Amino acid sequence: MNEQAELERLRTLFMTASESDSTRILMVVGSLALIAVVLILVRRRALREEHTPIWIAISFSLTAVSLIPGALVAITRLIGAWTPSSTLFFLGEVCLVLLCLSFAIRHSRTSAELKTLAQEVAVLRASLDALEQSRDRAAS
Repeated sequence: MNEQAELERLRTLFMTASESDSTRILMVVGSLALIAVVLILVRRRALREEHTPIWIAISFSLTAVSLIPGALVAITRLIGAWTPSSTLFFLGEVCLVLLCLSFAIRHSRTSAELKTLAQEVAVLRASLDALEQSRDRAAS
């Protein structure tokens, strides 16, 4: 039972520890920099419009978490994690899994479209070859 009390004391210590001002400034600057990079990439058309909402949502979420004191701790308590840093890593992993799923769906769609296009090109080539052969027979 003493070990359980020690673990609960550690968890309380992790949850009540205040973050430093430098950490908060770094979080705000980093999240605002991400917003700026996303907008620059969209403006230069380096980031396609279909990916833009995902990245805008991620960057604004990071900005909100960095600007609202206690937001990360509240999320940590809500999901039952031990530390805010573990919550941040968990949410990062969730975002990566969702991005991978999104890319897998797009890849599947593109593969199906590529197969259809290849079949259509084969049919068109066969039709063109048949037309050329009939033209050559008519010319002879």
